[in-house]
Amino acid sequence: MAEFSYRAADARGGFAEGRVEAADAAAAAGQLRARGLTPIRIDAAAPQAGAGIPRADAQRSGARRFGLNTDRGVRHEDIHNLTNELAVMLRAGLPLDRALRVLGGMAEKPSVAALLQDVLKSVKGGKGLSQALQPHVQHFGDFYINMVRSGEAGGQLADVLVRLSEHLERVKNLRESVVSALIYPAILVVVACISVFLMLGFVVPQFETLFDDMGEALPLPTRLIVALGHFVSGWWWLLAGAIALIVWLARRWLRTPAGAAWRDALLLRLPVFGQIMRKYELTRFARSMGTLLGNGVPIVVSLRIAADTVGNSILRSAFESVPAGIKQGVRLADALAATGLMTPLALNMVRLGEETGRLDAMLLELARVYDGDVQAGVKRGLTLLEPLLILVLGGIIAAIIVSILMGILSVNDLAG
Repeated sequence: MAEFSYRAADARGGFAEGRVEAADAAAAAGQLRARGLTPIRIDAAAPQAGAGIPRADAQRSGARRFGLNTDRGVRHEDIHNLTNELAVMLRAGLPLDRALRVLGGMAEKPSVAALLQDVLKSVKGGKGLSQALQPHVQHFGDFYINMVRSGEAGGQLADVLVRLSEHLERVKNLRESVVSALIYPAILVVVACISVFLMLGFVVPQFETLFDDMGEALPLPTRLIVALGHFVSGWWWLLAGAIALIVWLARRWLRTPAGAAWRDALLLRLPVFGQIMRKYELTRFARSMGTLLGNGVPIVVSLRIAADTVGNSILRSAFESVPAGIKQGVRLADALAATGLMTPLALNMVRLGEETGRLDAMLLELARVYDGDVQAGVKRGLTLLEPLLILVLGGIIAAIIVSILMGILSVNDLAG
């Protein structure tokens, strides 16, 4: 028998958390239903966080004890969890208002609880869920709200929420695979920069007294490294301040339309990684549009919303021109071909989808193909990037060491 932790809703709209012993998760769910509870989440039990204290409560009490505020606002993972849990409760037969009340009571973050409370208030006032979510579009986005609206119109809200949850999970997995693949190169660059700073600021100045009387007799590389080390050791605070100011100004400029356009254009021009970035954005576009079309959202609206999900401003501007062509009677494949962004494979799949009446399915299949290409491309790119970083950064450190050795050899030659 294994032990499972659970969250469940009761018949009064309240919620319960606890542990249950069962052979598997399905058996645990059966036990909860026998008690009149609707399972929301069942997981393999973790070790107790405290005597008689649920794990989440123990974490919250610990955060309060040490004065920590763990609420950083509503994040993407919060929206994903809410969608998944709301779908489970609606499919189990709970009314929407009761499900929202249960979710609000279960929320561990005050910001999430406040959001759900506002949505519940709107729903109880007679609004549909999509209308209740509209004031919070900055958290949910037009894609999410239009999906919910299509589910309400077709009487399939629970099923649409399930598809939304799956869509958010796939987007999350794709984003995390790209981010996790870049962690090691980022760590490598940071460690190398710190190493160079320490060598110039603390190691090189130790040789200044040895080279003081050499003057112009020192090799040029040694004189340059000694001067650079002297500057870093004496003016490191100015250097750190200048770097911080440059980073702040650069980040501020990159938030402007001109800065964002320059950055996005540069990313697309990068060798190897530019193509990966293009396919990553096309994956997001194809998956979003395929999901919207599959739920009955009109093609022009789907195009506009799918274009908004594209993060690269250059690609987004190109996709935003497609709805105008569709309104003039141009076929989708031809309108996409005019952007110059789609590969021949993608255009053929879109064209086939239009001819067979399965455009939504073909777009989702295209997203799956591009998803695999992105992950394979990231692996290939990092296979090339990591040795290149090691060679470049190792070369910088080696140049510093060789310059010092050249100076030491010059001192020995003069002494001899």
